[in-house]
Amino acid sequence: MCWTWCFDGCVYRALEGASDIVKLPQAKADIVGEPVNRDSSKFDYALLLKAEFPQQTIARSPRPLALDLFAGCGGLALGFEAAGFDTIGFEMDQDACSTYNGNLSGKCHQLFLKPDMELVHDRHVDIIIGGPPCQPFSVVGSQRGKHDDRDGFPAFLSAMRRYEPKLAIFENVRGMLYRNRGYFELIRTEMRDLGYAISWRLLNAVDFRVPQNRERLVVVAHRKEWKFPAHNSTHGQVTVGQALAGVTVQDGEPFRFLTESMDKYVATYEAKSKCINPRDLSMERPSRTVTCRNLAAATADMLRIKMPDGRRRMLTEREGARLQSFPDWFTFSGPEAKRFEQIGNAVAPLFAKAIGKAALDAISLPDLSEIRIRQMNELDEQIRLYA
Repeated sequence: MCWTWCFDGCVYRALEGASDIVKLPQAKADIVGEPVNRDSSKFDYALLLKAEFPQQTIARSPRPLALDLFAGCGGLALGFEAAGFDTIGFEMDQDACSTYNGNLSGKCHQLFLKPDMELVHDRHVDIIIGGPPCQPFSVVGSQRGKHDDRDGFPAFLSAMRRYEPKLAIFENVRGMLYRNRGYFELIRTEMRDLGYAISWRLLNAVDFRVPQNRERLVVVAHRKEWKFPAHNSTHGQVTVGQALAGVTVQDGEPFRFLTESMDKYVATYEAKSKCINPRDLSMERPSRTVTCRNLAAATADMLRIKMPDGRRRMLTEREGARLQSFPDWFTFSGPEAKRFEQIGNAVAPLFAKAIGKAALDAISLPDLSEIRIRQMNELDEQIRLYA
């Protein structure tokens, strides 16, 4: 296998395991990383994303409606629209709303969600989806849970009471299962009291063709039979090299190289943390979890690529979007810091589409009986976290 990089107006190529780096006689290219597949089969991740998420150009007849709460820039909605839903989003951040409205068929309303709000009155709500703010539960945060002002679950539960959807699905960080486990139990209890069976599982987006290890807790309140989506094994796990192949360098977009002091800071961090493998992204493996912090900020655990001349650089906006499985036609609004924030906080669209397809299958099924719902909830604690 060989790798191709573009920087400083030149193109460089190196064979895997080789020490020599060859400068190619070519003008500035639009390629950042181009893996040559071991089995010579064609796998173009950009084309895969384009096929999975075609741009909507014509009006359609109404489809099942998903209310998207705490919608962010629309990663979850993009997956659900591609799976066969209409969406209406609600998000308090202006730039994220602009991104949603500039790319998706559904409309996103800029709104700070609170309990007992009327969100829609002229359409039946089939499903409620969302990613209530995860900062209160993140293992890298203070994990204040329900005591955090950013807690969005009261508004999510209130919407379930008002609209009585066939399904309600939320995604959150795995930290909800740890220090805030008691609050998680309370949320499930309230959902059960509304007459739903509760299913939940810890899933990894890497198993759904997203090129990063991204564990997320997925909780489903349902009055229909529910099956979590099966892992996609067609191509195996997508690597960073495959995902970033052919990424276009935008005109005027400078690479953000690490300074000498930043390199020293990273080296000190890795030494103190007894890091066995350098945290530079490997082209041969999926990425670490993409977050707004490690994508945008010059932190010790930042996502970075080591260049052939030894320099390191942070990821570009488009590279971060690829690692989150956004198609290249999907653009982000706002200043640079806000765009990186939107990318890092988003639900990976390919992961969202897998859940959306499972939801579309479920809503067409007959309703569960009250006895069946009670039986499923009695077995709730025995559900395995992993498939």
